Amino acid sequence: MDEKYPIGKFNWTGEIPAFQREIWIEEIAKLPERLRASLEGLTELELDTPYRAGGWKIKQVVHHIADSHMNSYIRFKLALTEETPTIRPYYEDRWAELHDSVQADIELSLTLIEQLHKRWVILLKGLSESDFKKSFYHPESKETYPLDYNLGNYAWHGSHHVAHIWAGRNRIGKG
Repeated sequence: MDEKYPIGKFNWTGEIPAFQREIWIEEIAKLPERLRASLEGLTELELDTPYRAGGWKIKQVVHHIADSHMNSYIRFKLALTEETPTIRPYYEDRWAELHDSVQADIELSLTLIEQLHKRWVILLKGLSESDFKKSFYHPESKETYPLDYNLGNYAWHGSHHVAHIWAGRNRIGKG
């Protein structure tokens, strides 16, 4: 297993059918529950343990999911209300080192993720076929991403980090 990409990298080419979007929306809806389950029974000391050698602490992974998914939700709203907006990238590695990502109780981010995902799913379920084709431009990759692709990427993103937490649990003997 690749410790950095335990479920592989997200890769989708071509058209994204409506049934696939529905699967991804369900994954977005279920992430908060799956994330909580992956953290159940971990102590503060264990939350401060890296999920892999050279990786973030489990606590940082949780706070990263909140940070990243907030950014994605905002990117969706920008793409829905502007003509192919250029989004603002951020340095996720630097965000993960900020005091709130290193010290804050994970419950803050778990609650944020739960509420954010409820709103996000409401938004997603209200989108039309043409809405999912709207896109944003990412200046780092110099690519334009349609919302349906970004939906899949973030369904993958949540599962990717839940897999990191399970890998971390296995590392410390709590798998």
